[in-house]
Amino acid sequence: MRIPSAASVLSLTVVAIASLLTPDVSRAQAAPPRLVVFISVDQFRGDYIERYGHTWTSGLRRLVDEGAWFVQAAYPYLATVTCAGHATMSTGTFPSTHGMVSNEWYDRESGKSVQCTDDASTTIVAYGTPPATAGAAAGPVAANSLARMRTLTFADELRGQASRPPRIVGLSMKPRSAISLAGRKADAAIWFDGSKGGWVSSSAYGDAPNPVIAAFIASHPLERERQKTWTKLLPADKYLYEDDGLAERVLAGWTNQFPHPISAEKENPGPGLYERWEISPFADLYLAQMAIAAVDGFKMGQTPGVDFLGVSFSALDRVGHMFGPRSHEVQDTLAQLDVTLGVLLKALDQRVGRQNYVVALTGDHGVGAIPEQMKALGYDAGRIDARAGRAALEAALAEQLGAGKHLTAISGPFVYLEPGTLEKLRAKPGALDALNAAVAAVPGWMKVIPNDLLASGAPSTDPFVEAARLSYFPGRSGDLTLVLKPFWQGGSGGATHGTPYRYDQRVPVLLMGPALKAGRYYQDASPADIAPTLAAICGITLARQDGRILVEALTSTASAPTPVKRATATKK
Repeated sequence: MRIPSAASVLSLTVVAIASLLTPDVSRAQAAPPRLVVFISVDQFRGDYIERYGHTWTSGLRRLVDEGAWFVQAAYPYLATVTCAGHATMSTGTFPSTHGMVSNEWYDRESGKSVQCTDDASTTIVAYGTPPATAGAAAGPVAANSLARMRTLTFADELRGQASRPPRIVGLSMKPRSAISLAGRKADAAIWFDGSKGGWVSSSAYGDAPNPVIAAFIASHPLERERQKTWTKLLPADKYLYEDDGLAERVLAGWTNQFPHPISAEKENPGPGLYERWEISPFADLYLAQMAIAAVDGFKMGQTPGVDFLGVSFSALDRVGHMFGPRSHEVQDTLAQLDVTLGVLLKALDQRVGRQNYVVALTGDHGVGAIPEQMKALGYDAGRIDARAGRAALEAALAEQLGAGKHLTAISGPFVYLEPGTLEKLRAKPGALDALNAAVAAVPGWMKVIPNDLLASGAPSTDPFVEAARLSYFPGRSGDLTLVLKPFWQGGSGGATHGTPYRYDQRVPVLLMGPALKAGRYYQDASPADIAPTLAAICGITLARQDGRILVEALTSTASAPTPVKRATATKK
């Protein structure tokens, strides 16, 4: 056997060390995308893809087929509503961290209910001139910002860390949706003020209308929309269930069957007309066209560096509340959104290039079925009498603590008691058990969870405690969190959401781009994972995150830091 010389050993050693120090080009990290496109579809149930996706052929179909689809993604918290969902997806944290616990909550300091993005220190900035016949006279309109959010959004972090100043745009029909995606500062954050028939923003994003958005609105007057009629896109045999479902709500000027005209006969433009337009697929298409105009006007994704476009489509939420998740209207809204997203993605391909942008799509919450429809199928389901429930709660409190005022307010799942009342209940043996027995006797109510149990952080085997804990934020959540029975809702018709059940929690998480591997993924996932994953792809660090980086969907050219441990959450 030939023994190598000392010189040859030294030569081999140098080569080996050099190979370790030389970068492996095949494993080098891919360049960050030039444009991040964050799409939210309000009230997009996760099972809509399996149930209705067979009719999709364009944008939604492309995202499902070419993207990374986290099939069982879901919010792990209790209060599944729009503001909480948009804050979660945009920050990578849960309500227990970002503080946007619901669309509104009772503010003890002011003694009234507050909306999550209301901000009296800002003023409304109007785009264009609303039609003179739009109804209400000019006057003060509630302004909006992210002043109440306790964490930074992905767009906020991008703005502070990007290699060049990014272009940031957030669009939606709702202020809380547009603002949550856009962050605290943006080139434009725009939403629709249906009461005045016009597009607006907040002085938080500048004291005057942005000329790019203003030019688009001026060239696309809403008057053109009034002559449209919403008709079915698909052949009749492609729709499941019936077109006249039990207990669907009827919008003024419509029946609960197709077609749906935007302008009722002999009606002047007014709030009713714009409400019908907002609930139609035409509003989604208008929003997508505005997004394309923003890409053009701001030259988003046209140069090295990362820009951010956030679009939240709201029509599905309004349709779902009105007609329910089994309706032909929901199915058609999704089919038409599929076409609309196809238009948007094609425009991005042409203007930015397929290899230069990444898309994330999710929903802010799901929706429950119309209770009357579930009851007809033999389920324990129904409508909750809110007044009777409050009366029962007040009577139980009086029985345990004596006469007097003990209950302050109920807002969503949060029950606010007078100061010191919870402590008194805790101090009296059996009082909380008696209160829960009274709550369980109300049709549709299950139980209440005291907030000291949520604040303690003590492990619990109760999945409702774990879900409520992630929705709990001190000073905003109630003293008690109310848990409803499945398939029970309030209201007098239609469908709603906001519970810790899977139909409200499960939403799509779809990611598509050059740094992502197409396929179906069944690992634990949540919309809170989107911002950390986008941050890893773009080389951005989030100050706080409860979600994880979806490393299983990243290509070998996209290196990501070690994911943080997800906040405790138990799935139902």
